[in-house]
This record gives sequence, C-alpha cells and structure tokens, in this order.
Amino acid sequence: MNSLKNLSLISFSILWYSGLVQAQQEPMYTHYMNNTLSINSGYAGTRDVITATLLNRSQWVGFEGAPTTQTFTIHGPIKSEKIGLGFSFVHDKIGPSNYTSANIDLSYILNLNSKSKLSFGMKTGVNAKQANLASLDLDNPVDVAFQNNINSKLLPNFGFGSYYYRKRFYLGVSIPRLLENDFNNNKTIGKTGLTNEQRHYFLISGAMLKLSENMDFKPTTFVKFTSGAPLVVDLTASFILKKKLLLGTMFRTGDAVGALLGYDFTEQFHIGYSFDWSYGLKTSRYNNGTHEIMLCYDFIIFDRGRIRSPRYF
Repeated sequence: MNSLKNLSLISFSILWYSGLVQAQQEPMYTHYMNNTLSINSGYAGTRDVITATLLNRSQWVGFEGAPTTQTFTIHGPIKSEKIGLGFSFVHDKIGPSNYTSANIDLSYILNLNSKSKLSFGMKTGVNAKQANLASLDLDNPVDVAFQNNINSKLLPNFGFGSYYYRKRFYLGVSIPRLLENDFNNNKTIGKTGLTNEQRHYFLISGAMLKLSENMDFKPTTFVKFTSGAPLVVDLTASFILKKKLLLGTMFRTGDAVGALLGYDFTEQFHIGYSFDWSYGLKTSRYNNGTHEIMLCYDFIIFDRGRIRSPRYF
C-alpha cells in the first residue's frame, strides 16, 4: 500500500504541476455559501452585522501531498450601511507548493427598492507563492520546468465583484484576481505554466424557501470558469430544521459528491462540517475523502435600542 501511495503521489505531483489541472488554481470550498467574501468583494457588509468566518479544508485525507486550505474573513457595514469593509486571508498548500493571499474588500451598497439591494465591490491585496519543485521525484529529472524552486515576492492584485440580494435570494458575479501575475523568480527559463496566475470567473446564487414553520429549504450553486479548464458547477441542497439544524447534500461536476451538517448554537454562532467523496479521480481509492469545518460568528450590532439580526446569507 505504501508503494502504491508513493507512486500515486509522484503521479499526482507531476499531473498538478504539468499544467493539466493548473488552470483551476483557486481553492475549492464546499461551504462556499458561508465563505462568500473570499470569492466576491461585493459581499462585504451585506449581512448588516460584523461577521467573522474561519474555514479549514483538508482534501483527500490520507493522500500524501494533498491540498489543504485555511481561510479567514471578517466584514461589516460602515457609514450608514452604504459601505461595506472587509478583510480576507487565504493559505493554500498542495504538495511542495504554498500559496498565500491577503486582501482588503470594499463595497458600495445601493438600495434598489424596499426589498432588494445591489452591491459593487473591489478586492485589493497581495499574494505570494513558494514551491520546492526540485524536491519532486520525476521521470525526467532534467525537465527545466522543475529545475528551479519558486519563492516569489509579494505581488499586488485586485478584483471586482457585484452582489444582488434580498431577504431570501442572492446572485453574484466576480473576478477575484484580474492580474495574471508570473511568480517565476528565474526569468532565464521563461513562463512555464507552473508559475502563472490564471484569471477565474465566478457566479454564485442561492435562495431560502419556507416549507413549513419548522423547515426551510436552501438551494445554492457556485459556478467556476477559467480558460483552459472545464466549467465546474457546485449544486447544494440544504434543509434547515427549526432554524437550528442544517442537513444538506452537494454535487460538484466531474469531481465529488458530499454531505453537509450545520448547527446554530445561538443566533450569532454557527458551526458547519462537510464530507466530500471524489468520484471522478483514480486517486479516490487511496484517500479517506475531504473534510471541511467552518466556524461563523456574528457580532450583533445595536442600532437605536434594537438588535439588527443577521441575514439568511
């Protein structure tokens, strides 16, 4: 079994860095509906409270070198609820590679009518990438793409997002990073596809449907597109019982199926867990699935003697 896992690791590393899956660089999130700020700057301040979210994703557990992702976001409204301000941090590790991003998110929120709003946001920040490529065991040890490690400086980037929402529905489109930075610190070998950022386009949407006094249905979707890679669609269907317990299922095209479990300990504190199983990868036989845990806390804002409750999304 160890030899099989080592063989799989080598194949996985070569596949990942050869560019066949390089185009899909952005981290995956099963709890994308609770981690919206990291992908759409227009979300900043739209919950009407200050919200902090911490997420950890361990992908393909038991598979050496598999991806792990940690995300932290915090945001809230300022200046009479017309402006949202937020901060997002992402650390993504896969095999010998580490990617880190820190961003400030700023949004402007328009009242379309008494029931709906439209927010426009800008994300600006820095990111860096490190990769010990020379440590990989390759079939072709003289491949120039793997001869030099990546240890980039902090590079700036910016992106945009728009987010339409009302009490029980939302729709957003975004480009989190517009610049396609080159992290190559050895210009003599030119661009290889291993060091270039790829621009991604995202669409998110969701609704909250009341089925009964004690049950709500929450369908959501997350669509991801980038040049040179297949369109990826996440479809999630969740039931919320007594406004406390969330039970859901998810499907990701070409990749995984899974389940979600969540619980509201108070009106302010929510914890979520998900398990994914990759049906579309040959490596699935060598791992124990993907686990994700998410903590979300709302710092309730007091406004003229009343408490502003957080939104559904």
